[in-house]
Amino acid sequence: MEYNMVGWFEIPVGDIDRAKTFYETVFQIEIQLQDLGGTKMGWFPWVQDKQGTSGSLVQNKDWYTPSDTAGVLIYFSSVDVNNELGRIEDAGGKIMQAKTQISPEIGYMALFLDTEGNRIALHSRQ
Repeated sequence: MEYNMVGWFEIPVGDIDRAKTFYETVFQIEIQLQDLGGTKMGWFPWVQDKQGTSGSLVQNKDWYTPSDTAGVLIYFSSVDVNNELGRIEDAGGKIMQAKTQISPEIGYMALFLDTEGNRIALHSRQ
Protein backbone atom coordinates (compact mmCIF):
# COMPACT_ATOMS: atom_id res chain seq x y z
CA MET A 1 0.00 0.00 0.00
CA GLU A 2 1.33 3.44 -0.93
CA TYR A 3 -0.71 5.50 1.55
CA ASN A 4 -2.16 5.40 5.05
CA MET A 5 -5.70 4.01 5.26
CA VAL A 6 -7.20 6.95 7.15
CA GLY A 7 -7.37 10.09 5.06
CA TRP A 8 -9.81 12.28 7.02
CA PHE A 9 -12.04 12.23 10.11
CA GLU A 10 -15.08 14.20 11.23
CA ILE A 11 -16.22 14.76 14.82
CA PRO A 12 -19.95 15.56 15.19
CA VAL A 13 -20.78 18.64 17.28
CA GLY A 14 -23.93 20.41 18.43
CA ASP A 15 -22.31 23.82 18.93
CA ILE A 16 -19.37 24.50 16.59
CA ASP A 17 -18.13 27.54 18.55
CA ARG A 18 -18.13 25.70 21.88
CA ALA A 19 -16.37 22.68 20.33
CA LYS A 20 -13.82 24.94 18.60
CA THR A 21 -12.96 26.61 21.92
CA PHE A 22 -12.65 23.23 23.67
CA TYR A 23 -10.30 21.65 21.10
CA GLU A 24 -8.21 24.80 20.71
CA THR A 25 -7.76 24.94 24.50
CA VAL A 26 -6.96 21.25 25.01
CA PHE A 27 -4.56 20.88 22.07
CA GLN A 28 -3.29 24.49 21.94
CA ILE A 29 -4.06 24.82 18.22
CA GLU A 30 -6.14 27.05 15.93
CA ILE A 31 -9.20 25.65 14.16
CA GLN A 32 -10.46 27.35 10.99
CA LEU A 33 -14.26 27.61 10.64
CA GLN A 34 -16.10 27.23 7.32
CA ASP A 35 -19.78 27.14 6.40
CA LEU A 36 -20.30 24.83 3.45
CA GLY A 37 -23.93 25.20 2.42
CA GLY A 38 -25.36 24.84 5.93
CA THR A 39 -22.79 22.35 7.20
CA LYS A 40 -20.46 24.12 9.59
CA MET A 41 -16.93 22.73 9.75
CA GLY A 42 -13.97 23.48 11.97
CA TRP A 43 -10.78 22.23 10.33
CA PHE A 44 -7.93 20.89 12.45
CA PRO A 45 -4.43 22.02 11.42
CA TRP A 46 -2.70 19.94 8.75
CA VAL A 47 0.99 19.92 7.86
CA GLN A 48 2.09 18.78 4.40
CA ASP A 49 4.47 15.79 4.33
CA LYS A 50 4.09 14.96 8.03
CA GLN A 51 2.85 11.72 9.59
CA GLY A 52 -0.86 11.41 10.34
CA THR A 53 -4.00 12.92 8.90
CA SER A 54 -6.31 15.80 9.64
CA GLY A 55 -10.03 16.17 10.09
CA SER A 56 -12.81 18.45 11.15
CA LEU A 57 -15.46 19.29 13.67
CA VAL A 58 -18.82 19.12 11.86
CA GLN A 59 -22.17 20.65 12.79
CA ASN A 60 -25.17 19.51 10.75
CA LYS A 61 -28.16 18.34 12.79
CA ASP A 62 -29.52 16.20 9.94
CA TRP A 63 -26.35 14.13 9.41
CA TYR A 64 -24.14 14.27 12.52
CA THR A 65 -24.94 13.28 16.11
CA PRO A 66 -22.35 13.33 18.92
CA SER A 67 -22.06 10.09 20.92
CA ASP A 68 -20.21 8.87 23.99
CA THR A 69 -20.75 5.17 23.18
CA ALA A 70 -21.50 4.69 19.46
CA GLY A 71 -19.35 4.99 16.38
CA VAL A 72 -15.65 5.08 15.68
CA LEU A 73 -13.15 6.04 18.39
CA ILE A 74 -10.58 8.59 17.23
CA TYR A 75 -7.12 8.63 18.85
CA PHE A 76 -5.23 11.92 18.85
CA SER A 77 -1.44 11.53 19.00
CA SER A 78 0.42 13.28 21.79
CA VAL A 79 3.91 13.60 23.21
CA ASP A 80 2.46 12.66 26.63
CA VAL A 81 -1.30 12.21 27.12
CA ASN A 82 -1.03 13.91 30.52
CA ASN A 83 -0.38 17.21 28.71
CA GLU A 84 -3.85 17.26 27.16
CA LEU A 85 -5.54 15.52 30.12
CA GLY A 86 -4.42 18.43 32.28
CA ARG A 87 -6.47 20.86 30.15
CA ILE A 88 -9.62 18.83 29.44
CA GLU A 89 -11.71 19.54 32.53
CA ASP A 90 -10.86 23.26 32.61
CA ALA A 91 -11.99 23.41 28.97
CA GLY A 92 -15.37 21.83 29.83
CA GLY A 93 -14.70 18.17 29.05
CA LYS A 94 -14.59 15.11 31.29
CA ILE A 95 -11.84 12.52 31.70
CA MET A 96 -13.29 9.01 31.28
CA GLN A 97 -10.05 7.03 31.66
CA ALA A 98 -6.79 8.40 33.02
CA LYS A 99 -3.44 7.68 31.38
CA THR A 100 -3.16 3.90 31.11
CA GLN A 101 -0.32 1.82 29.73
CA ILE A 102 -1.37 -0.33 26.79
CA SER A 103 2.00 -2.13 26.70
CA PRO A 104 5.68 -1.10 26.87
CA GLU A 105 5.91 -1.38 23.07
CA ILE A 106 2.71 0.52 22.21
CA GLY A 107 2.66 3.20 24.92
CA TYR A 108 -0.21 4.89 26.73
CA MET A 109 -3.80 5.91 26.13
CA ALA A 110 -6.57 7.89 27.82
CA LEU A 111 -10.24 8.60 27.09
CA PHE A 112 -12.25 11.80 27.48
CA LEU A 113 -15.63 13.32 26.65
CA ASP A 114 -15.54 16.58 24.75
CA THR A 115 -18.02 19.42 25.33
CA GLU A 116 -20.35 17.90 22.73
CA GLY A 117 -20.58 14.47 24.36
CA ASN A 118 -18.15 12.65 22.04
CA ARG A 119 -15.83 9.94 23.36
CA ILE A 120 -12.29 10.73 22.14
CA ALA A 121 -8.95 9.02 22.89
CA LEU A 122 -5.35 10.12 23.28
CA HIS A 123 -2.19 8.08 22.57
CA SER A 124 1.46 8.66 23.42
CA ARG A 125 4.64 6.60 23.58
CA GLN A 126 5.57 8.04 26.96
